[in-house]
Amino acid sequence: MNTKILSQFRTIALLEGISTLTLFFIAMPLKYLMNLPLAVKYTGWVHGILFLAYIAWLVLVSLDRKWSFSKICWSALASLVPFGTFVLDAKLLKPELRSAGMDI
Repeated sequence: MNTKILSQFRTIALLEGISTLTLFFIAMPLKYLMNLPLAVKYTGWVHGILFLAYIAWLVLVSLDRKWSFSKICWSALASLVPFGTFVLDAKLLKPELRSAGMDI
């Protein structure tokens, strides 16, 4: 099993979570309260790229680690909910990395 792919997925998951929170709690208020639509445009682009990377690495990790269908579904759902990727990190990714012998 490739721990590098899992570690990369964890990094992408955390960045995707940060981009979600940035979009919801910074860019959208700037757009609607201060009439700055470019904040959502650029943050949305970054978030979209990170979301696509998240899904691609989820596929790679799930194949590499032979994850169950339910683990894949929970991981996919985590990317759709604010703070979901942070919960995924604490409940699944960190324990997986520790069991693979990596220090976090």
